[in-house]
Amino acid sequence: MSSAIAPSAGPSKIIIPDLVSHCTFDLHLNRHHKQASVESKRWLFRGDNNLSEKSRKAFHGLKAGKLTAMCYPNAGYPQLRVCSDFMNYLFHLDNLSDDMDRRGTRAVSDVVMNSLYHPYDYYSPARLNKMTKDFYRRMIATAAPGARQRFIETFDFFFQAVHQQAYDRANGVIPDLESYIAQRRDTSGCKPCWALIEYANNLDIPDEVMDHPLIRSLGEAANDLVTWSNDIFSYNVEQSKGDTHNMIVVVMNEQAVDLQTAVDFVGDLCKHSIDRFNEDRHNLPSWGAKIDRDVEVYVNGLADWIVGSLHWSFESERYFGKSGRDVKTSRVVNLLPRRA
Repeated sequence: MSSAIAPSAGPSKIIIPDLVSHCTFDLHLNRHHKQASVESKRWLFRGDNNLSEKSRKAFHGLKAGKLTAMCYPNAGYPQLRVCSDFMNYLFHLDNLSDDMDRRGTRAVSDVVMNSLYHPYDYYSPARLNKMTKDFYRRMIATAAPGARQRFIETFDFFFQAVHQQAYDRANGVIPDLESYIAQRRDTSGCKPCWALIEYANNLDIPDEVMDHPLIRSLGEAANDLVTWSNDIFSYNVEQSKGDTHNMIVVVMNEQAVDLQTAVDFVGDLCKHSIDRFNEDRHNLPSWGAKIDRDVEVYVNGLADWIVGSLHWSFESERYFGKSGRDVKTSRVVNLLPRRA
């Protein structure tokens, strides 16, 4: 049994930045969110006899269905269910990878990627095989070829980055800031979620448009905000477990600054990412009326992710327990003791 270790020195709290006020995007909620959330959790729990009651309660407190409904507010029910299932699935993978070495992450990657590339032919006794094929078969029924390709390609990037993260964790490596940013854009799992924006809104945007530097920059800015803000919100829980895959730890290590200075530094980067998103959005070129409408829907979807993830972080119990709303107002986070 792990035991608490009271820190002998160091801060007892941090003040997190006010990112919610800096983000002026409207917050929306999908009208199907209650039904999709209930059915998606039922889908996740089905057939998993190894999932403890504690883990089930944690998934209820996670409120992944609420996050999905905020990030895909205009999706129809079938599309929202796929997105909700993937979101629960992604958090499930994240929990699994926290306890895995490189061999474990490689084994999971092999099952998942084979299931995506061969959704009707590949079989493995692993439960992930059945789960992956189930949501992906429903997705490809209506997803455009470009969206399917981007989903698979970026999910592969996710596993490559998680594999490197497992290596760094095992060897006590804290990367430099530039390397961390590049790796974190993939370990976040945001990129396949951007492909789901196309799927959820029935978009078929040409590859040359999706590859345009400003479209890529918009996706990167949204990824950075979601990811870096998550590093701030999750820092307390992660530091209590000794996890160093966090931008705050990287900044403290590279710049030799104290904890609050590092939190403020990451907070400023988050605000700059929102500003960068707004600037890129304003400078988008025109590709003709039809494509412009689809691009607007896609970019709005990225904005939904930015604002939705910020508000959800305080509604979920994953980072602040049941005190999320108080933390949202006060911005004070009392640090947990380290666990042995």
